[in-house]
Amino acid sequence: MPELPEVETVRRGLAPVMEAGLIERLELRRADLRFPLPEGLAGRVAGRRIVALSRRAKYLLIDLDDGFSILSHLGMSGSYRVEAGGDARQPGQFHMARSRDEKHDHVIFHLVAANGRPVRVIYNDPRRFGFMDILERRVMQEHPALGGLGPEPVGNGFDAAYLAGRFKSKAQPLKAALLDQRTIAGLGNIYVCEALWRAGLSPQTPAGMLVGKAGEPLPALVLLSDAIRAVIDEAIAAGGSTLRDHIRADGSLGYFQHSFNVYDREGQDCRTPGCTGKVERILQSGRSTFHCARCQR
Repeated sequence: MPELPEVETVRRGLAPVMEAGLIERLELRRADLRFPLPEGLAGRVAGRRIVALSRRAKYLLIDLDDGFSILSHLGMSGSYRVEAGGDARQPGQFHMARSRDEKHDHVIFHLVAANGRPVRVIYNDPRRFGFMDILERRVMQEHPALGGLGPEPVGNGFDAAYLAGRFKSKAQPLKAALLDQRTIAGLGNIYVCEALWRAGLSPQTPAGMLVGKAGEPLPALVLLSDAIRAVIDEAIAAGGSTLRDHIRADGSLGYFQHSFNVYDREGQDCRTPGCTGKVERILQSGRSTFHCARCQR
């Protein structure tokens, strides 16, 4: 499933095309994706102008000029592509082929772009695990998907002191604690593995062990918070990981997967300088965790 950097890559790819565009028509080719599409969605957004594209955690938000936003989640296989002047923008080479089969084109935005030209933005989703909804922007935290989310890992509200408050006296393993979206919004399996490796911490360490008796963050927690911020920043800059079948909005490939140090590298040499260990894979709560048992303590 796309994580925060992948969704941010999609947002950045779509923004130049969609922002300030007028929705002439929203074409819905089926009544549902993972969930039923909102009743009357096409009529509610026709004639509205898109004022901005934003993101919260792993969700894309298409902000309209009436104070409402279309909420979009890509699920496992959802993607957007842009078609203008008969040209479908999917250049580049892909980690795995991305669907362009029109039978999986489920939602189509027929737009007049800011430059006055017609453009189509197409949501394609073979597995239909993604979904769309519409919400009022000013109360978006009341939406079931967004309510209770923690701070963004690259936002001002995230640091070691914040994590100390969440982890104090917690016996839960670090890996599980970091995947809790109520603690950090948008952080997923890939980047948790990478951040824990950078910080030299075992994914099985109880989270509370990184907090002092007075509730202060211990040095290891400072290292971890810095590692989380760094790995997400680097992944966004690289265009997202593009694992399996995820691509950018314009079809080009993200390259951060070439920088993975532990994720999906089971049996390979650890890249920590001086470490002679191998990357191992263990299961935690039914999910694969990649780590080096020798240098991650």
